[in-house]
Amino acid sequence: MLEEGVGKNYLIQHSAGSGKTDSIAWAAHRMAQLHQADGTKVFDGVIVVSDRQILDGQLRRAVEQLETTVGVFHPITSGGDASKSAQLAEALLAGKQIIGVTLQTFPHAMKTIEKHTGLAGRRYAVIADEAHSSQSGEAAASLKQVLTAGAKDTSTDDETVIDAEDVLADVMARKVGVGTISFLAFTATPKGKTVELFGREDSAGVKQAFDLYSMKQAIEEGFILDVLKNYLPYDLAFTLAHTDRATGLDVEIDTAKAGSEVMRWVRLHPTNIAQKVAIIIEHFRTNVRSELGGRAKAMVVTGSRKEAVRYKLAIDTYLKEHNLDGELGALVAFSGSVPDLESGPEEFTETTMNPALKGRALDAAFKGDEFQVMIVANKFQTGFDQPLLVGMYVDKKLSGITAVQTLSRLNRVIPGKENTYVIDFVNDPQEILAAFQTYYEDAELTQPSDPNIIHAMLSKLRGMKIIDPHDVNAVVDAWLTKSSHNTLYSHIKASRDVFWDRWNAAADTSDDLEKGRLEEFRGTVFAFVRAYDFLSQIMNYDDTDIEKWAIFLRVYRRVIEREDADPAAINTDDIVLTHYRLRKLDAQNLGLTTSGTGELAGITAAGSAQPREAKYGLLQDVIEKINGLFAGTDVDEVNGVSAAETILRHVVDNPKIQAEAMANTPIDFETSPTIVAELEDVIYASAAGHSNAMKTLLQKSDFTSIVNVLVAMGLYEKTRSEAERAATSS
Repeated sequence: MLEEGVGKNYLIQHSAGSGKTDSIAWAAHRMAQLHQADGTKVFDGVIVVSDRQILDGQLRRAVEQLETTVGVFHPITSGGDASKSAQLAEALLAGKQIIGVTLQTFPHAMKTIEKHTGLAGRRYAVIADEAHSSQSGEAAASLKQVLTAGAKDTSTDDETVIDAEDVLADVMARKVGVGTISFLAFTATPKGKTVELFGREDSAGVKQAFDLYSMKQAIEEGFILDVLKNYLPYDLAFTLAHTDRATGLDVEIDTAKAGSEVMRWVRLHPTNIAQKVAIIIEHFRTNVRSELGGRAKAMVVTGSRKEAVRYKLAIDTYLKEHNLDGELGALVAFSGSVPDLESGPEEFTETTMNPALKGRALDAAFKGDEFQVMIVANKFQTGFDQPLLVGMYVDKKLSGITAVQTLSRLNRVIPGKENTYVIDFVNDPQEILAAFQTYYEDAELTQPSDPNIIHAMLSKLRGMKIIDPHDVNAVVDAWLTKSSHNTLYSHIKASRDVFWDRWNAAADTSDDLEKGRLEEFRGTVFAFVRAYDFLSQIMNYDDTDIEKWAIFLRVYRRVIEREDADPAAINTDDIVLTHYRLRKLDAQNLGLTTSGTGELAGITAAGSAQPREAKYGLLQDVIEKINGLFAGTDVDEVNGVSAAETILRHVVDNPKIQAEAMANTPIDFETSPTIVAELEDVIYASAAGHSNAMKTLLQKSDFTSIVNVLVAMGLYEKTRSEAERAATSS
């Protein structure tokens, strides 16, 4: 930085879990103390930015630990008499050496900071954690506008009168990082856009990180663990039926929405969650709990907040039914409140579902010995540092960066921690491996963005003759003069009405061609805003007309948004889960390999974000399609949900099977010949009321598969529990 001066970008690809927080803290102190040869400071201040609330606390502690003088680090925190915006303005004006903030502070700070011309010309080093999240789009533009508010034209000592064109040009210049801000962007998993924005070109013109501490190096040096060594996938198969064939099946519905709703219903089905909970708890007790001297913990990753609620209720029930509630404890983490009338009349919140917290923060409570399992829905899935995590149970589709960040919660090293375990109910192991392989060594931008897509999209928008150029200029003037919200939107009314008038006319006349053009127009508006927010940060288009359209479209997109109907397009009350099988596949070491650099791509196609065309069909067709995808070739009556549950109730009462459960480990119990011998008699005894299913079961010559189904439903645990209860009562 001494050689290059202020205003440059530095991308640091630093593997997660290997001391990135400490590296950020060290860099902050180095930048704060960096001096020129003449003794003047290179930077007037250092700002450490994080968009993750939980890591914000870790950064604060790490920076404070390096302080030699009290007060060097000034965090912008919640609470107190002053808002975060006011605190930030005060800290900047006071010349605090290191200021710690979350990204969300900056947009709200804009108006406050702009009032203070005392910040003119000051130089800042901004250290951003997880660059792809912290510094992209409008948030990054807001950040740069905050830090350069009130800057003067350096060509003269006098204040310069700036008109609208000057302001627009200045905004564009700030977006490419020219001037008084140096960015140090830390990330473990850079996106193509991140490398393009912050990376440096090598001798071949390929952009890459300025500095690299790879996952491969961190694993080899023992700073993190390879979390893919013990990876156990499961295979799910099921069939559905509709109980009311007289009604409900002959009504046309949006098949895509109906399919999503049916799959959501399956994921929330009590049988699905109960069987997964049994696997999770027993795997944890058998494989994970003994690690780290009995202190090991696990995380359950769910696909939605409602799933997290259902998992918490099911785990609590399982622990209570098996007398394990004194041995294990579970917490659940999600934001806001979740309505779920099937589970209870009141909305669920973290507070109501975690009564044992007693005012403690979730992450603080999870550190102790009281809780071993954390159920999460997005929250704590990334940016959560808990070295005691040894097991992860994944019931959510993961891909790319999200897969790497999520599973990397396990990679923290602590004395005695040698193993990690991943149980995955939904993802393809090879897709998970491919995601990790991209970031195993370094990641290069092999396909840069095409800046011409901005011109192509703008030409398409103009060609539709919907937006009046006079409206564009009026909105820009209102935006620059900080006019009221109502004034801003009043200038959009004419162009808004043109769009909706044409839309309604197309709908009335069933003009699908015109409606398709309007859908494409709407998609292009949204695509333009997203693309320009990024591309304008890596290049200066030097065209104030483009900037005007960008300002206008950011506002205009809100008034032409689709008003979609409730995605719950069907009634699932009459759908039943007739068969269900969750089968354990072979455990795998996914085997990260040295294969050169990971390839990343920038924005190379504008796209129009055109919504899919709704396709209508019958509910029965949707159910048959789902059954075709998930039933497979070996899901038959042995996997019948109701029949299997009936068998299970009879089996747990069998004295011989109870004796086997008490005398054996789970593995020995499952392979015991006694169970197979007794099972046929049990099926005969439980055949009443399930004649068709039982007939199919009795025709099977291999009863081992039936045992596997019952074991998956908790045969061993339920039988031991019943035997212990009987022994106690006698």
